Amino acid sequence: MAAALNPQSPLPLYHQLADLLFQRIRAGEYPAGTRIPSEPELARTFGIGRPTVRHATDLLVRRQCLERRRGSGSFVVEPPDQVDLFSLGGTLASFERGGVAARTALVHRTRRIHVDPDPENPFSGRDAWFLARLSRVRGKPVLLEELTLDLEFFPGLDRHSLAGRSLSQLVHEVYHLRPEAADQDFRVIPADVQRAERLACPDREPLLLVKRRLHLPGARNVIFSELWCRTDQLVFSQTLSSPSPGGLPHA
Repeated sequence: MAAALNPQSPLPLYHQLADLLFQRIRAGEYPAGTRIPSEPELARTFGIGRPTVRHATDLLVRRQCLERRRGSGSFVVEPPDQVDLFSLGGTLASFERGGVAARTALVHRTRRIHVDPDPENPFSGRDAWFLARLSRVRGKPVLLEELTLDLEFFPGLDRHSLAGRSLSQLVHEVYHLRPEAADQDFRVIPADVQRAERLACPDREPLLLVKRRLHLPGARNVIFSELWCRTDQLVFSQTLSSPSPGGLPHA
């Protein structure tokens, strides 16, 4: 039986179908070189319209998971690079673990700012450090990070260069701190003009936005980041593990 799509989900049906097909490709159900079911077959199987199916396969073509062959259908190509971005190890470490060569450059150098009112930002209405970085893979922008950090826990952060340097490594080596947990929210947001320009994508292009709050032992929300991800260029994944025998991990 086919997995059901959820019409009540905030994630559009075409995106749900694209994710499901991608999972089947990664699992080997549709090996490289094989044809996936036709658009009419997929529409009947999932009870959706053909335009929704076409939108889903368009997304996988942009992700370089499928290629269309005129008169033959859509065929699986070798899966694209995948990065487990959402671990506690840090962005650069995540690219390295995935075997993906990335170049990261500062968009905004570390500076002290007053954070505008924002109910989702733990530093709302307070002073904090701010910096922004852009990561490229094979010359194409794939990830924009906008980070806000606690002034008390990271004194003098603006005196340390983060050009091409791992933030998590600096936090550990200079401040002797390691995050122990994180809260993360995932959503799909149309790119605004500024972020579209930085990520070299069309205005209003759907981007994966991850809002992430990192916690230290005994201190919550010491780092807040917004990760704007181009999923048409790179697959961003998250590895989940079972809770420890003693119970659930701390949030």
